Amino acid sequence: MQRPTAADLDSLSDRIPGLGRDAASVRRRVEAMEGLLERMFVIPGINKPIGLDVLLDMIPVVGPAIGAVMGSWLAWEARNLGMSKWQLTRMFGNVGLDLLLGAIPWVGAIPDFFFRSNSRNLKMIRKHLDRHHPSTATIEGGVVGRH
Repeated sequence: MQRPTAADLDSLSDRIPGLGRDAASVRRRVEAMEGLLERMFVIPGINKPIGLDVLLDMIPVVGPAIGAVMGSWLAWEARNLGMSKWQLTRMFGNVGLDLLLGAIPWVGAIPDFFFRSNSRNLKMIRKHLDRHHPSTATIEGGVVGRH
């Protein structure tokens, strides 16, 4: 079987929404991933959103590692956007701290409930996109680009 070429991948990204390399597609992907990892559903009573990242911390060793890989994907997308090495270092630092906190068996979900590395990383990506790709800014709550 032949390996797909860049033209094949470009053709595929044109046919499937959100797979493009443009900044707007990247924004949609990283926002969707952050939502999955940090805000999948709301805990009734305390009205606090949680996502897959907290749930994965309940699985010793493997769960936090899977969460770190998924969180690292946000930093990878940021790298592809051309964000600075300092920003990428901060993003990978957030993921690393999240991994360390989550590595504490069963109890690791508690600090992850409060330290939302993926939300922090998304905030940095949005700031970069709003500054360097203003056409990707979205209107939410009456304010452009602020979430």
